[in-house]
Amino acid sequence: MSVVESVLARVPQPFRSLLVRHRELLKFAVVGGTTFLVDNGIWYLLKFTVLPDKPTTAKAIAILVATIVSYVLNREWSFRTRGGRETGHEATLFFVISGIAVAVNLVPLWVSRYVLHLQRPEVSLFVQETADFISGSVIGMLLAMVFRFWGFRKWVFPDELGRVRREDFARR
Repeated sequence: MSVVESVLARVPQPFRSLLVRHRELLKFAVVGGTTFLVDNGIWYLLKFTVLPDKPTTAKAIAILVATIVSYVLNREWSFRTRGGRETGHEATLFFVISGIAVAVNLVPLWVSRYVLHLQRPEVSLFVQETADFISGSVIGMLLAMVFRFWGFRKWVFPDELGRVRREDFARR
């Protein structure tokens, strides 16, 4: 029994069928939570050590690392029964969509820092860090997550190509 099946076995029936029906979205959310931790861990590590004056650069590097982790987890778990493209083509599409999502993710942080001037010395360190977290890790990440889920399902792991992968998994 897989981890997902054992967790689902403990969920009451009305919710279990809902979760099963939306399992792709649930798996995508778990991958998102994992990459959220990777992203923010790297971002804060860089921001408070080697890139203290470049929070947007630090965030971009963190997003890039989290995106690589996301590709592996989404391809092998969230969307494993979809797709079917040649791996290089699929990876290229994934990183194009993710690249656009990086820009979507960075816009709120950039606006917070450089348009609203929510940075030192105009505001306190607490306000700056709170604004960075809300704009970069909440608003930006949510906007990027919605865009990625739509883009991945539509172009990277389309269901009409999923038959090829499902048949391949059935043979194993």
